[in-house]
Amino acid sequence: MLIGYARVSTDDQNLNLQRDALSKSGCEQIFEDKLSGAKSQRPGLQQLLEYARTDDTIVVWRLDRLSRSLKDLIEMVATLEAKGIALKSLQESIDTSSSSGKLIFHVFAALAEFERNLIRERTQAGLQAARARGRLGGRPKALSSDKQALAVRLYKEKQHTVKQICDMMGISKPTLYKYIEAARKLES
Repeated sequence: MLIGYARVSTDDQNLNLQRDALSKSGCEQIFEDKLSGAKSQRPGLQQLLEYARTDDTIVVWRLDRLSRSLKDLIEMVATLEAKGIALKSLQESIDTSSSSGKLIFHVFAALAEFERNLIRERTQAGLQAARARGRLGGRPKALSSDKQALAVRLYKEKQHTVKQICDMMGISKPTLYKYIEAARKLES
């Protein structure tokens, strides 16, 4: 069974072009959403995924109607493939029910993985270069080690409330408790 999915980003946009193309391609049922593809909760898409069965084919006018990023699209295709559901895009002429369509998607997946690996490698190289220059990265400490010791000492003296100590030092309660815990570990 061919099942269509149409989506526009706003209520001002019109679904007629997509509806017509999906109907013309033989879709027996069409699910629709009128909201941004960036939204993870798309009711029409959810209904479609619940409705579709093994050996069905989901038809979209363009791949960007189904997903906003290549990563999300590949995840969607993997989900559909696991359920035995094919995907067909009318504008890009891709059909994962055919061998060539599956090949194209595997090439897309490989390119996406390659891109992720490149980003990871660049990030690691940048971090190593920064460490070599003495920069450790991460969020700077709220207090110097002397002020951390003072905060812990004030806490142990029990003459001030936690709130008073935090207000005096300009830190949050979780930060104070983190310093206290670190001091306990050093004492052990």
